[in-house]
Amino acid sequence: MHSKSLWTSVVLLGAAWVGAVPAQAASTVRTIQIAGTAQMQSLPPGRDGVQKHEFAPTFANDPNLQDGPDASSGSGSGDVAGASLKQARKRFVNRSIARRRGLGEWIVGEEHDSAGARLLGSFDGLTMRDQRLANRGNQFSVEPPDQGLCVGNGFVVESVNDVIRVFDRNGHALTGVVDLNTFYGYSAAINRTTGVFGPSLTDPSCYYDPQVNRFFHVILTFDTDPTSGGDTGSNHLDLAVSSSGDPRQSWTIYRIPVQDDGTQGTPVHANCPCLGDYPHIGADEHGIYLTTNEFPFAGGFNSAQIYALSKRDLVRGAVSLTLVQIDTIDHLLEGNPGFTVWPAVTPSGDFSTANRGTEFFLSSLAVFANSGTDNRLRVWALGNTRSLDTNAPDIDLVDSTVKVREYGVPPLSAQKAGPTPLADCINDTTLVTPFGVGCWTFLFASRPPPAVAPEMIDSNDSRMQQVYYTGGRLYSALDTVVNVQGSQQAGIAYYAIRPFAQQGSVIGILENQGKFGVAGNNVNYPAIATLPNGDGLIAFTLVGPDFFPSAAYIRVELNGHRGPVRIAAAGQGPDDGFTGYEVFNPGTVNSRWGDFGAAVADGNDIWIASEYIGQTCTLATYVKAPFGSCNATRVTLGNWGTRISRIKP
Repeated sequence: MHSKSLWTSVVLLGAAWVGAVPAQAASTVRTIQIAGTAQMQSLPPGRDGVQKHEFAPTFANDPNLQDGPDASSGSGSGDVAGASLKQARKRFVNRSIARRRGLGEWIVGEEHDSAGARLLGSFDGLTMRDQRLANRGNQFSVEPPDQGLCVGNGFVVESVNDVIRVFDRNGHALTGVVDLNTFYGYSAAINRTTGVFGPSLTDPSCYYDPQVNRFFHVILTFDTDPTSGGDTGSNHLDLAVSSSGDPRQSWTIYRIPVQDDGTQGTPVHANCPCLGDYPHIGADEHGIYLTTNEFPFAGGFNSAQIYALSKRDLVRGAVSLTLVQIDTIDHLLEGNPGFTVWPAVTPSGDFSTANRGTEFFLSSLAVFANSGTDNRLRVWALGNTRSLDTNAPDIDLVDSTVKVREYGVPPLSAQKAGPTPLADCINDTTLVTPFGVGCWTFLFASRPPPAVAPEMIDSNDSRMQQVYYTGGRLYSALDTVVNVQGSQQAGIAYYAIRPFAQQGSVIGILENQGKFGVAGNNVNYPAIATLPNGDGLIAFTLVGPDFFPSAAYIRVELNGHRGPVRIAAAGQGPDDGFTGYEVFNPGTVNSRWGDFGAAVADGNDIWIASEYIGQTCTLATYVKAPFGSCNATRVTLGNWGTRISRIKP
């Protein structure tokens, strides 16, 4: 039998008002201009193999470092990492401020099962192979994918680092794989003929708004030096708005500088130029809202930023737009500003009309705690959003805390043992190759340190994940540590909060909450979507000694979650990507995983998308030509995939 969730009754407790400070946050108003148009233009794929510049210098330890000779398809022994390029994982993006991992409370593990009759359809989405070979191969090897799914008007749009594709509701591809540099009108990430670098893009997020029948897509873009590929200090959010309900047609692009050092119209913030990290998108009736975590390039953390724009002006493709930027530094709680203040989306269209239009946000607090745990969430309300349609926007931000069961920063997620050909190649010393003895000679000029496999998977840091507002409630989930029958594991906590906002104050009443995990295994990177009646789904990755990384979900109701954990697509092998091996990341044993998933309500159905591993192969297959492709199921340096499913909650 599956365990029942522990729920909190609807009580006021008096503490719900704590922190409801009627103070307006520091805001900056500026004008941004239309930057051009975009369209789904897919270019032929490139060739397999490792090539010079496999990693974007922007995200490397030293932005001026470069890779060694071309090691593609056996044309010469390369040094794709080794002594020339260390710290290949993302240095700048998806930064954490968590001080330590927490200790979890005891829960009973959920049973798990294959997907039931409620699974209406499921298909593979974009993969690392799609990403790396897009645009004639003028792409970098990228981990993790970061899921940006949006669904509406009969279209399924999936966007990951760093490609986008449109499907129909049956999973048939309606476009080719489009690299995001091309989509946003930039030169290629790396031109492998000339060696010229283009801008570096990351963290895609997408939203379909049924009220206006438009798709909105946002991504963080680093301006780079075309010769070295290093970042220049300027970075911006690129916001694309479809011109109709058909995402295959044209889009209008706006660029929002976020370095906040006084250049390009940005305000002057402490220790900037800064990075506008981890952008996400939300909406109410009147506005589109983008949020970031602001990190100085020199180190440290400033605060979460909120950017508000008129939805009406975006839809009509206004040549210039009024942008309101709000800094949460003025909303300190025990000295801490907002972090990952995630904006709510409302695909059902039942926006809050309180206080002349209100957009809600949620954020968590355990990342600030020395213990790695906390028992509070922050509810944020941006009021008078109707004024975004005027020449003088007058919006105000307030927040309060809501007490919940203790949650905490989770541990890393272990994997089931299985074939890991990249690790095996790094470790091999017997295979005879054109470059010497040992498979590693395909990749490195000198023998690398051994790779420990299977690599551990990152489980996030308990920051807030996707937020839904529907039926007058906010629904969200986050990664947490749980103690499942005596074992500290990665689990998921989720919440239903009813917010009440008026001018100068907001409260949140916790109506329901729950936690779940699977005994001996891990669940991570949740994304929640619900219908107005409270029926919904939480999508996530299930991984552990018993499971290769799998796309899974659990059904939730207003009065509790309903197990068992369902597997939409079982993983076929371990994650075997470059970010988890020490030769690419000294001192690291864990790989980067999808920094966020996605779930979307579409009519009475819910679509979910999570990272999983949809392939497997041995070293013997991996070394066959073309090297590292495993019969065209992966690329040399990684094998992540995504799974998209449609479910009746």
